[in-house]
Amino acid sequence: MSILDEQPPAVDPEHEGRVPQVTETTEVPTASTAENTDPRPDLDVTTVLPYTGSPASARTRGLRAWMLTAPVDVAALLSPLAVTQQYWRGTLMMTALTVAVFAAGGLYRARRHVSILDELPSLCGRLLASSAIVVIIAALRHDSPQYLVGFIRGMAAAAVLVLAGRLLTREIATLARRRRWVEHNAIIIGSGPTAVELARLLRRYPRYGLRFVGHVDSPSPSTSSTVPVIGTLDQLGHLVRLTECDVLIVADPDCPELVLMEILRQPTVAPCDLWAAPRLWGSRSHGDHIGAIPIVKVGDTILSGPHWALKRASDVLFAGSALLLLSPILLLCASLAFVDGGRGVFFRQERIGRHGRPFDIIKFRTMRPRNEQESQTNWSIAHDRRVSPIGRFLRRTSLDELPQLWNILKGDMSVVGPRPERPYFVEKFSAEYPSYAMRHRVPVGLTGLAQVSGLRGDTPISDRARFDNYYIENWSLWLDAKVLLRTVAEVFRGGGR
Repeated sequence: MSILDEQPPAVDPEHEGRVPQVTETTEVPTASTAENTDPRPDLDVTTVLPYTGSPASARTRGLRAWMLTAPVDVAALLSPLAVTQQYWRGTLMMTALTVAVFAAGGLYRARRHVSILDELPSLCGRLLASSAIVVIIAALRHDSPQYLVGFIRGMAAAAVLVLAGRLLTREIATLARRRRWVEHNAIIIGSGPTAVELARLLRRYPRYGLRFVGHVDSPSPSTSSTVPVIGTLDQLGHLVRLTECDVLIVADPDCPELVLMEILRQPTVAPCDLWAAPRLWGSRSHGDHIGAIPIVKVGDTILSGPHWALKRASDVLFAGSALLLLSPILLLCASLAFVDGGRGVFFRQERIGRHGRPFDIIKFRTMRPRNEQESQTNWSIAHDRRVSPIGRFLRRTSLDELPQLWNILKGDMSVVGPRPERPYFVEKFSAEYPSYAMRHRVPVGLTGLAQVSGLRGDTPISDRARFDNYYIENWSLWLDAKVLLRTVAEVFRGGGR
């Protein structure tokens, strides 16, 4: 029986505010009750209350690791300015570069096993790398040995303070977890031996910052399992809302990987932090683990938080600069469209954007459909007779897409992302290809990874969806830059439609 079939029982006032735990009514060798020293009472295995954990953790759920470590790092790196302002330019550059290098190396990401010793090699290596870059630049700008010696001393002192600050923040984080001031509700996807052991460890050791909610697995596991579950995989979205779950841990799920990925991409599930216990023996997890079980952090399946802010800022900067610099070309294209077809040089058409919201895309007109029904439901392919010679030139060079820079400024689109499609085809393709609708987790783009990979025009929709979802789940500013560079190369080769 699942959580959705039961009514939650009343909470014992003596234990109000504490989290109900799963009662292991059936003997499981890897989860011996003799080893579990957690004194909290357990409730019925088939019931989970819509709780938020301890009162303190409910108020601190929005906190993230970087909110504590990043300010301390910045303060430590800027500390030489409290002694002298002689090296303020180099100090500011050192601070900005070090924070960027730390962020790129994952030193601001959450860790389950918090230890300064695990982070020490990466911290020291990145501090040395950023310091070397700044010192080389300072040496090229200043000939005075005294200046360089003083600057290096300041950087060395700042580096020591960074390490001391990391030690302090790690101790604070560990204390907050052990006192349950900061913790996040966690659902384990799977009911195999590894999943059972992870549940036992989370219940017994609060230092991992996770409060175990329960197991979720397939409705009819192929192997007999004595582990009670709070629901099935198709109920995961509802369970995440009900238990206010922040973290999902994948361990021994009894379902195909493709099915699991479709569930994890659901809008209600995707915002959760996702961790996985590698199945292959000898898998490395970059030092993170729960107990002796290695775990890896799985990349976000949606763009949100700082990543989304960074992408949006880069979109606005790029679109604003491009509109200004390309204004003569835009005027020329408008003139050609006017000569070719008269008034109405712009073409507007409804497309589907982020989260399935419709918007009007803007292009230079390259052909005139016979009626609105044809415009909405006809698939435009290469060598279409309705396209004029001027329109064919605009399409081949992708100049007809330039007005979409205005869509980007408005927020309807992004510079790089899945290409937008008409509502008729979105509905059609979503019914035929289950992964197609997942493209709309992010804003649609002026250009995309699928297009620069040769998937445009009359090409398989399943291949386009696969490339688009890969882009979403592996997004970075460098990936955007690579797509843009390849787009420019396609334009110069005339590889458009």
